[in-house]
Amino acid sequence: MELPVRKHPRLDEYDYSQNGYYFITICVKDRRKILSNISFVGRDAHIPPKVILTDIGTIVDEYIGNINKAYNNIAVDSYVIMPDHIHLLVSIDEFSAGGMKASRPTLNTVVRSLKTMVTKKIGYSIWQSSYYDHIIRNKEDLFETRKYIENNPIR
Repeated sequence: MELPVRKHPRLDEYDYSQNGYYFITICVKDRRKILSNISFVGRDAHIPPKVILTDIGTIVDEYIGNINKAYNNIAVDSYVIMPDHIHLLVSIDEFSAGGMKASRPTLNTVVRSLKTMVTKKIGYSIWQSSYYDHIIRNKEDLFETRKYIENNPIR
């Protein structure tokens, strides 16, 4: 059986190092549920479900936390580690090191580094190739994305 030819998921001619917010989804290979478990404490609508990280999820959490330290112009605004994927809302601000444009980290650099560091730490790759991204277009889109990340465990 011939597999379908997939198109490259990034926008052609878009500079993924430019200022702005980006919503990223990174999936585990074969959608294996190895990052966390969602615990529903009760049926009370006022008690949100709790994300309980596995050992691998804890490693992912550690390296997500390192993104803010590794890049002086990139910050993780919010994120959630689901059982088989992670959602990240990342902001890129002006590159303050005064370097050339080629030295500016791109969104792809951040995702690749995160995947690589986790893979090295656990000794094997857990990641599906590539990732999904959405360029945040305005304040309403930013608000809705933050809300989506916060409410994702409920779904």
